[in-house]
Amino acid sequence: MSSQIAVITGAGAGIGRAAARTLGRAGFDIALLGRNEERLQDAAQDLKTHGIRTLVVPVDVADADAVAKAAHRVESELGPIKVWANCAGATVIGQVATLSAQDIRRATEVTYLGSVNGTLAALEHMRRRGHGAIINLDLAPSLRGLPLQAVENGARAALRGFCESLRPELLHDADNIRVVMVDLPAINTPRYSWTRNTTGKRLKPVGPVYEPEVAAEAICRAAFTTSRSISVGPSSTFAALWSLLGPGCREKRLAEHGYKAQLEKTCAEADAQDDLYKSTPGAFGAQGAFDAKARRLDSPLSFFVTSSVRAGLAGAALAAGLTGLLNHIRNGRR
Repeated sequence: MSSQIAVITGAGAGIGRAAARTLGRAGFDIALLGRNEERLQDAAQDLKTHGIRTLVVPVDVADADAVAKAAHRVESELGPIKVWANCAGATVIGQVATLSAQDIRRATEVTYLGSVNGTLAALEHMRRRGHGAIINLDLAPSLRGLPLQAVENGARAALRGFCESLRPELLHDADNIRVVMVDLPAINTPRYSWTRNTTGKRLKPVGPVYEPEVAAEAICRAAFTTSRSISVGPSSTFAALWSLLGPGCREKRLAEHGYKAQLEKTCAEADAQDDLYKSTPGAFGAQGAFDAKARRLDSPLSFFVTSSVRAGLAGAALAAGLTGLLNHIRNGRR
């Protein structure tokens, strides 16, 4: 029986690297895509020690032709692509007034268009067989709308809208290709040390932070789920309700506390390198510098909620509310 093949972009470090290990343990052979060939080779060597076939393809996901060629190479050298996970991303953090249009464009090309390019490349091959799973990353509701994060929020919102329109098209054409969004809280990856940063302060994760293995487990579950999305932990559900019920109050609170929540008191290095236009050199793995406060996979708060479960909970809450209202009306008429 032929192996199942998973393609992971941004596989050299962070969430992508952790996802490669988790999907490898789930029985997939892995194609690792990313800009830094040295880190990709290191990740591949780690997988090979566990008997997992790998293929390293250095590529900038913002280059649509290069991503399409990478997909063809995977199909010819590893086999039919079953899962494609878009984990690559880059951004710039700072007040919008301090950002350049060029930097915003580049970050959007990597995070939004990079995921679109991966989705298109996957679809080209999956539609021939009529099945597969495409996984894209989104921000948890608790991280949406943060000040200083307009570029990341804009790219993820665009990707969310793209996927929402793609799903009914696939249903219309009777393709059994699932498009799943993984809504992630703050993840302890190296990105806090290499993101382009105009604030002058060092960056830190907002709210509860999880180890990349938790994000990788969510991605692995997304490869098999029939739901449209998967979220991590309790904060996503509470934040979604808060956004619906009190958007004005949330914006006011973010204005008051959003800056302090993201910035450390120490100044950022003036000559710090970032990965916006080219890969940051050095040996990086999945983890970042916040191990001491990060929740691990065995934490009781590291649980996963699918969109189907959230819909059921919302329906139950609505039914309970309507029942209470009707009982109140009936009691008032007596």
